[in-house]
Amino acid sequence: MRALIESIVLPLVDHPEEVVINETEEQSKVVFHLTVHQDDVGKVIGKNGRIAKAIRTLIHAANKDDAEKRIYLDIM
Repeated sequence: MRALIESIVLPLVDHPEEVVINETEEQSKVVFHLTVHQDDVGKVIGKNGRIAKAIRTLIHAANKDDAEKRIYLDIM
């Protein structure tokens, strides 16, 4: 899942070297914490959160095979 998030986010940002993805796993969910450069936050979130919503939609669609754990994405 980390590779999918990287493949989506890296082309969007101007500072790809500052993209950091941390993973926290709990009983019923996995949370990915995405940290980007301050100038790139708007590019990852998009107007009215459209890009962030699209990224989350792709992650949920990719997770259909492993339905026992829900995937969340936090953009910091």
